[in-house]
Amino acid sequence: MTLHDALYNWLQIHLVAEARDGDRAAVDTRDFFAQVLREDHHIGEIKISRGKGMYHLDYEHEGAVKRQSFPKAMAEQLLIDINSNPKYNE
Repeated sequence: MTLHDALYNWLQIHLVAEARDGDRAAVDTRDFFAQVLREDHHIGEIKISRGKGMYHLDYEHEGAVKRQSFPKAMAEQLLIDINSNPKYNE
């Protein structure tokens, strides 16, 4: 999994886990992607900030602080899909 994909997947499921208290599957999945980021890509803490229609992830990688940005609509799509499916909202 590329670093870009791992960051994107982590962000999407992080937003789900934050929005859905008690969603153990979301928390476990977020933890899985955090582990991928730590072990495969050597990423530590990730700081999220929001800008004009974007989510920005700031993280340290190979001794430098880096930033990856994702459009808000893309980042929030998984949460929208889960919330719109009655099967996941019982």
